[in-house]
Amino acid sequence: MKPRQMDRFIKNIDNQIAFNQGKNIFLDNSELFQFAQETVNAISKMDSLNPVSIQALIDYTTDKAIEEFCRVNQYYSFDLKAKSNLKKIYSDLFESFHTKTDSIEDISKKHYKKLKNWLRDNNPFAEKMYENDTEKVNPVACSEYTPTLQINILHIDLTQLLQPVLDIGCGKNGHLVNLLKNQGIEAYGIDRFTFSNSNLLTADWLEYSYEKEKWGTIVSNLGFSNHFNHHNLREDGNYIEYGKTYMNILQSLKKGGCFHYAPDLPFIEKYLDHNQFDLNKYEINEYDFKTTIIKRLK
Repeated sequence: MKPRQMDRFIKNIDNQIAFNQGKNIFLDNSELFQFAQETVNAISKMDSLNPVSIQALIDYTTDKAIEEFCRVNQYYSFDLKAKSNLKKIYSDLFESFHTKTDSIEDISKKHYKKLKNWLRDNNPFAEKMYENDTEKVNPVACSEYTPTLQINILHIDLTQLLQPVLDIGCGKNGHLVNLLKNQGIEAYGIDRFTFSNSNLLTADWLEYSYEKEKWGTIVSNLGFSNHFNHHNLREDGNYIEYGKTYMNILQSLKKGGCFHYAPDLPFIEKYLDHNQFDLNKYEINEYDFKTTIIKRLK
């Protein structure tokens, strides 16, 4: 397929997601989610796609859909299995477009029912929040903060920073990672977005391999610990996996390395072995949470 043709299909996908942006998938209204007319027109041209192009569009649609779900609610989490299942849903959708055995209306209803079930299965709390609520949901969004603000909140001293540095939940633009790189510091970031910067890695922080004694400094501003708090307070929260990952992060520090994060996590910090880790907390004047710095001693 020619690049321009592929670009048009990608634009159609972007426009379709924008067409349904912010709509409440748990609302009992099958007419709310539909395909835009532009999408219907594009479907008629799908026979021109080869298998490689179709797979590329399925992968792209999966990534964009997850990005949109996370835009609506930053606490949504999707592991590798969830992503694989979503990819299958979009593969089935493209197959339905190709075979044309159902009407566009029926394809739409079946597809959005699958999406609803998939979201509910992977994030059960979502249905409790949004079922039969308003047609548009208010995003529980996650902001990207300036590097200076993050450095101040996390009490980072650039002159004393042990390398390499890992930013957990670096954000789509990786602002802090980029600043550190420009300062000549070896720095990397992980998040669930798709990146073109080689220092920013697409990864789920619960599934990422932190390795042993690899990192000099690990930072996370309103990222990992914010979500850990959220899951610890939820009835169906994944707090056990967060607890395991928290300990993996600490074990991935070099001797003398530090984990800087906010908000603090008093419910797990009290169990730390003080022979292995030194813990310090800092008040943040304009915020109602504290910053924690844990230093690995041995």
